[in-house]
Amino acid sequence: MSTNKSDLSFKRVYVWELPVRVFHWANALAITVLATTGFIIANPPALMSGAEASDQFWFGTVRMIHFISAYVFLAIMVLRIYWAFVGNRYASWRSFLPLTKKAIKNIKHVMRVDVLLGMDKEDRLGNIAIGHNAVAGSSYLVMFFFALVMIITGFGLYEPMSDSFIPDLFAWVVPLFGGDFTVRLIHHVGTWLMILFVIVHVYLVFYHDWLEGRGEVSSMFSGYKFVLTERFKSKENLEYDDEPTPEEELQG
Repeated sequence: MSTNKSDLSFKRVYVWELPVRVFHWANALAITVLATTGFIIANPPALMSGAEASDQFWFGTVRMIHFISAYVFLAIMVLRIYWAFVGNRYASWRSFLPLTKKAIKNIKHVMRVDVLLGMDKEDRLGNIAIGHNAVAGSSYLVMFFFALVMIITGFGLYEPMSDSFIPDLFAWVVPLFGGDFTVRLIHHVGTWLMILFVIVHVYLVFYHDWLEGRGEVSSMFSGYKFVLTERFKSKENLEYDDEPTPEEELQG
């Protein structure tokens, strides 16, 4: 028997802390700028042809913006790793690893509902994660790997033309791959993989926002989601054994 949404009771729960939201949007901006400037650097448009060489420093500006964004991207990554150990349970490193039976059960729910577009008749309330669902958390680990590859290859390519400390740490990258051609290829492919990830991520966020009606999109601005009251009535429905009630979340 299906449940009418109007019959359900929701609680407003604080999920995404301010640092997590700042990291998210700063990361989104950095990736957008890096991809845009990266494509320009890889295939510069024929602008200002016929002009004096001194008037064409626009390309140098594009490169500078790309490098600055790379430093921002690296800083965000380091800070997010730090927050995975000091933030709340929804930002914790545990939320990215399907280590429990509940996480495995949540993966089955996500595959049934999100991938196969079916209904989870067995447990309508208990399998909807409050923070990241188990599949999303695991996919963010893949995203972390992509980001790591982009940082290593990007700073490896930047190192020969820089005398800064951080690029010097990646002087081993180009020699390891036998030249900058392979490193550039990996960097380029990594860019497209991240773009694909972003497209899927945005689609699923809006899909869940429409399907569940819990403020999935607005939560990344306000930090709050609307969670079914039934979600907290049984310990079996909690993501972690030490998970608080909605009232305790609001106080914290």
